[in-house]
Amino acid sequence: MTTTTQPPATPTAKTSPLKVASASFVGTTVEYFDFFIYGTAAALVFPQIFFPESTPLMGTLLSFATFGVGFLARPLGGIIFGHFGDRVGRKKMLVISLLGMGLATLLMGLLPGYAQIGIWAPILLTVLRLLQGLMVGGEWGGATLMAVEHAPLGKRGFYGAFPQMGAPAGTFLATLAFLMVSQLPDPEFFAWGWRIPFIASILLVGVGLFIRLSISESPAFAAAREKAEIVKVPLVVAFRKHWREIFMVAGTYLSQGVLAYITMAFLVNYSGGVGIDRTAALMGICFAAIVATVLYPVFGSLSDKYGRKTMYFLGAVLMLIATPIGFLLINTGNPWNFALAVTLIFGIAMAPSAGVTGSLFAMIFTREVRYTGASVGYTISQIAGPAFAPTIAVALLAAGGWQAVVVYLMIVCAISVVSVAVIPGGWGRKEAAFRNDANNALENN
Repeated sequence: MTTTTQPPATPTAKTSPLKVASASFVGTTVEYFDFFIYGTAAALVFPQIFFPESTPLMGTLLSFATFGVGFLARPLGGIIFGHFGDRVGRKKMLVISLLGMGLATLLMGLLPGYAQIGIWAPILLTVLRLLQGLMVGGEWGGATLMAVEHAPLGKRGFYGAFPQMGAPAGTFLATLAFLMVSQLPDPEFFAWGWRIPFIASILLVGVGLFIRLSISESPAFAAAREKAEIVKVPLVVAFRKHWREIFMVAGTYLSQGVLAYITMAFLVNYSGGVGIDRTAALMGICFAAIVATVLYPVFGSLSDKYGRKTMYFLGAVLMLIATPIGFLLINTGNPWNFALAVTLIFGIAMAPSAGVTGSLFAMIFTREVRYTGASVGYTISQIAGPAFAPTIAVALLAAGGWQAVVVYLMIVCAISVVSVAVIPGGWGRKEAAFRNDANNALENN
C-alpha cells in the first residue's frame, strides 16, 4: 500500500454521535431534496417546458433521459470526493458537495425554457443535471462514514441509518413542495409555479451548511492520518484490495436504487394513465416517504442485534415480493390503493435494506479507502440501475404493458438477493462489526 505522510490534524473535540448523525441526516435530506425534485419535475413539467415539440411519449422519454444523465456523473463524483475524502477528510467534502448541489438546483429554477432560448434550454438543463449528479455522487459516502465512524460499538447500525433517512425525507419534502405548487392552475404551474421548489431549496442548503460546519472530523480519518495510512491514489488501492466488494456493493444496492426512482418518477407518470390524478399520486408518495423515514432507524437498530447482512437480505426478498403486488394495486385506479402500493414498496419492503445500507457497506472496506470504495460501489449501482430505470420502464410499458415493467423490476430484485447473499460477512450475530484488517480499527474508536 502506497502511503504519504501528512502533518497531524489539529486536535478537535469529538462531536457526539447523535449530533453527527443528525447533521448527516439534515445534509443528506437537503441534497436528496434537490436531486429528487428533478425527478418529480421530469414526470410532471419538463416534457412541456423543455421538449414541447416532441410527442407526449417521446417528451416523457427525453425528460427521463435527462433525469438519468445525472447518474452518469455520480461515479465520477464518487471517485473525486472519495479521493479527497480519504486524503484530506470527510467533512470538507460534505461542505463542498452541499454547496455545489445548491448552486445547480438554484440555476435550474432560473433556467429559461425551450420557448425562450430554444435548444439551449435542454442542453443547459442536462449540464446542470450532470453537476447535480457529480455532487450527490460524493455526498452519500461522506455522510454515511461520518455517522458510522463516529458511532459507538454496537450502535453503528442505528446511527448509520440516519444518512439513509435523508433519501425518503428528501423525497417527502420534494413531493410535498410539488404537491403544494401543483394546486396552482395549469397555466401558472407551468409558467412559474414549478420553479418555486428549485429556488427555495437554497434556504435548505443554508441550514445544512450551518449544521455541517459545526461538527468535527471523523475519528477514523483522524486515526488514519495520525498513523500515516493516507494513500496517494485511493481508487487504485480500493480496486486492488477490494474490487470484488465494490461490485458486490453495486449488485446489492441495485434493487433499492431502482425501486426508489421508479416510485418517485415513473409511478407518478404511470398513475395518470390508470385514472389517478397527480395530487393523489403525490400525496401517496408523501405518506410512503414518511413511513420509510420512520422505519429506517428501526431496522438500523435491529441490525445491531440480528446482523446487517441478515436485515438487508430480508429487505431484498420483500422488495421482490412487493413489486408485482404493488402494480396490481395501482392498476385498480383507486388512489387509496396507489398510496398502499407505494407504501408497501417504498415505505415498508425497502426499509430493512435501506436502514442498514450505510453500516453494511462501510464495514466492507478498510478505513484508508473506505470513502472511495463505498462511494464507487454505490455509484456504479446507480448507473447500472436507477439512472435510466424510469426511461426503461416507460419504453417497456409502451412495448409490452405493465407486465413487462414488473418482469424487469423482479429481475433487478433477484440480482440484489443473490448479491447480498454472497457479500462478505456472516449471518445474524456471527456477523463481524467491520472487516478484520490489521489497519481497520473502527472498533477501537
